Order: sequence, then structure tokens, then C-alpha cells
Amino acid sequence: MRLTKTAALAALLSTTMLMPAWAADLTIGRASEQSSIDPQFSRTGNNQMTSTMFFDRLVNFDENLQVSPGLAESWTNEDETTWTLKLREGVTFHDGSPFTAADVVYSLERADEVPNSPAPYTDMVSSVASVEAVDDLTVKITTNVPNPALMEDIGRVFIISKAAAEGKTSEDFNAPATAVGTGPYILDEWRVGETLTMHANEAYWGTVPEFNEVEIRFISNDAARVAALLSGAVDVIDAVPPQDVTRLEGTDGINVFSTPSGRVIYLGLSMRGDQAPAVTDLAGNPLEENPFKDARVRKAISLMIDRQLIVDRILGGSGVPAGQLVPDALGGHNPDVAPDAVDVEQAKALLAEAGYPDGFGLTLYSSNDRFPGDGDIVQALGQMLARGGLKVNGVEALPYSVYSKAASAGDYGAFVFSLGSSTPTSAPNLQALLGTYDKEAGKGAFNRVRFSSEAFDAALADALQEFDEEARLTKLRDATALVFEETPIVPLYWQKVHWGLKDGLTIDAGLSEQTLPQKITSTE
Repeated sequence: MRLTKTAALAALLSTTMLMPAWAADLTIGRASEQSSIDPQFSRTGNNQMTSTMFFDRLVNFDENLQVSPGLAESWTNEDETTWTLKLREGVTFHDGSPFTAADVVYSLERADEVPNSPAPYTDMVSSVASVEAVDDLTVKITTNVPNPALMEDIGRVFIISKAAAEGKTSEDFNAPATAVGTGPYILDEWRVGETLTMHANEAYWGTVPEFNEVEIRFISNDAARVAALLSGAVDVIDAVPPQDVTRLEGTDGINVFSTPSGRVIYLGLSMRGDQAPAVTDLAGNPLEENPFKDARVRKAISLMIDRQLIVDRILGGSGVPAGQLVPDALGGHNPDVAPDAVDVEQAKALLAEAGYPDGFGLTLYSSNDRFPGDGDIVQALGQMLARGGLKVNGVEALPYSVYSKAASAGDYGAFVFSLGSSTPTSAPNLQALLGTYDKEAGKGAFNRVRFSSEAFDAALADALQEFDEEARLTKLRDATALVFEETPIVPLYWQKVHWGLKDGLTIDAGLSEQTLPQKITSTE
């Protein structure tokens, strides 16, 4: 049948009305690059940020990390260890295939089996005993212990297509044929060290993004990233250096968006072995014993550090001094666990009590491109520890891609690292960072210092199995107080983060500190 001109025009107009009204293309300058497109390869913030563009999860986390339905529309407890999940109907993967319960089963079972993962999702599925597809849109999960926070845990695992990913390696995800998700964007190409390009998923089940063609340029150098925004080479940048915030705010055509984050910056003191790497006696010889195994030494180092000075002088106010893992916006924060105030005399007294009246030597390590000021912060820490009676043999700041692998492998005795929050409570962070390391049980995945306390493990386990929400939060606060009596790590500050955007753009961001094209919209 032939259409008349009028009918053909009407058909074209009706089709056009169904298509999204795309805005101009978007170019983002991002400070950190992912190590893999495989969304289950690493839980580090830079990897999760990229994964959120292409893949969805069973639940969504808003800007304040509160949970709402995602690929799972609802969930119920049949009893304390049995859960039934109802999946969202009508969702399709990027290749047009339907999303089903089989994909959920495959994704959850794969999450702790990804080879060579530097930051695995193991602890997110450690309580899962079995996953069963009841039908295409129903999943039954049985846990090995009561876990009231199950949906917060497994809700952090990205769901992948079984058909596209089965039998493939993490490297295969660097190609669009394997990186098949249900997310708002579809991968075009990753040029390692340069760019990541993508286009909007027109069939997305949620809100279709405003921008169709998106290019992310990886610009780790702060000055270069700011210059790219000022020149118009990019439309948005993240990780604006604190010292550049005022300048950008005063520049015509540029806006700055700032928000507190849930990321804690901390000093780790390795307790892995009988000797700590790069820790020496005063003559520069390797110290036979590991001083960091003594809680008095760890406390002494904490007392040497002027957190407010770091925030004011190095970060330009872009931080909040920290004495625990999560800020007060999140459940489990204990208001009675305050940051240590500077007390050099008490620090020296504790060192003497621990058997180091004249101190000992150490080298401090940090990244130099992971978060604003990281290279400067480790230099300041070196000066503070030297004034506190320790001999600082050296300070090394390295590219994050090199540094993070070495830190996870235990190559450093004293090192600066960070941990972001991505759930409504402190529970996952407490378990991953401070819980006794147990690879098979999926606990302590980020416990790079190998701190271990049976009392804390027991208190945390009790909190994690409490179904009454208020009682669970009280137990998390108590566990936090208990563990920080031993200074398992030395918290420094919670980061404040800044984005720079050209006029006419805004970003919806919060404690997650993610730079996502689907969260960037036009204001004009």
C-alpha cells in the first residue's frame, strides 16, 4: 500500500514525537579512568562510576544513598533467610534481548568469581547461600545467615547479560559486544588513557538521558582539566581542585557545583607481617618488629596529625575532619567518636610506652591523581609525623593506576587511601575496611592493613543480623566506638567535591560523588 504525502508526513511526525529530544552533544573531563569496563571487576569508585552508565542494579541509590527499586520492583522476606524478588517487566538489554531472572542469577553467582579483581564484590554476596530463578521475573534468594541489609548488599552488584558475558573475560568487556547492560548509555569505544565514548539508550526503561552522544576525556592533571573547561574544550569537569574553586566561580560562563561526600581519606598503617615495608630503625635498617601492630603507636600517629590544618591550608576548606568511617548523614555514624585533637606530647609519651622513646623511621606513600590534593596531603603528613618524633625517610606520591595495585598487595607500610560510601549505613564499609580479612568468607575485602579484632567482628556480625532498623543502627554505632578505641586506621577527613560546568548545565550529584552524563541536564 502506498502512502499519500499527507499520510506519510503524519507517520513521520508521529514517529518523531516518540523519539527523545536530544540536546547537543556532551564532553566531560574526568580525573580518573576505570581499570575495566567489566562492572564486576573492581568496586573502586572510578570503576563503579563508569559501570553506572552502562549497567543497572537491582536497586537504585539516590544522591543521599537511600534505596529505591531498580531492576527489582519489590522484595519480601519469607523468613529471616529467604527472600523473594519481583523483577521489572519489559526491560531489555542493549542488544534487544529481554532481561530475566537468569541474568540476575548469573550476575550474583559471578560477582565473587572475577579473576584478579583488586577490589572484589565478594563481601556483597558473602551472605548468599543460593540464588534461584523461580520464573522469568521472580528470583528466590536464600542466605546462610539472617541479613536484613541483603538488598543494600546485592543491590550494589551490577547486572550483566548472561548470554553476552558467559565464557568471556574481563578484557572482553572492553568491546560493546560483551559490555551489554540495561543502563542509560551504550558503549561505543574505550581508548585507554584517552577517551570513552557512548550514546544514549533510546529504549531505556527509566528516564532517557538528555544528551545522546557523550565523550569522556580522561585528564588526570588538575591544571590541564581546569584549562580544558576554561577553553571550552569540555563542558564539565569533576574533581575541581579546591584552590581553583573561587577562580572558576568568578569566571563568566562557568558555574561550580559543590557537595559533601561520603568518602573518607585515611592513613593506613600495615599490620600484615612481623615487619612493615619501608619501616626502619633510626639508622635506616629494617625494623625487626612491626610497630604498627601496637595500638599505642597507631594512636600516637593519629595524635600527631592536625586534620583541621590539612582541611584549611591544603584543601581550602574542602573537607570535614574525620574520626570514623562515615559522616553524620549516614546511619551508624557515632557522634561520640570524634577526630583526635593534636597532642604531640601525648603522642611521644605513647611511643615511649610502646618501646620507641626516640621514634623510628618510615616512608609515606600516596597517589598523586586520585583525589584533590593527595600528593600535597602526604607531604604535610610527613612534616607532622616528623614533628611528632618519627624519622620520615621519604615521601612518595605515585599515579593511582600503579599505586592502588601495590597498596592492595601490601607493598606499603604507611599509606594514604580513601573509601567512598555507597549505601545508607556504615555497615558495608565497616565490614570491608575493618573486618578481619577472610577471602573465602568475603569479608575484609578492602582491609589492606589487615587489622583484626574478634570483639569487633562479633559486634559487627550481631549488628548485621538485626532486623529492627533502629536497633541495628544503635549496634553499628556501638561497633564503631569499639573498633576506633584501637585506631585500626587513622581517619583524616571526609572529602568535599566540586564540579565545574559551563553555563546552562547542572549536575545532580551527592554523597556518591559520581560524574554521570545521565545526571547532567540543561537549565536553559
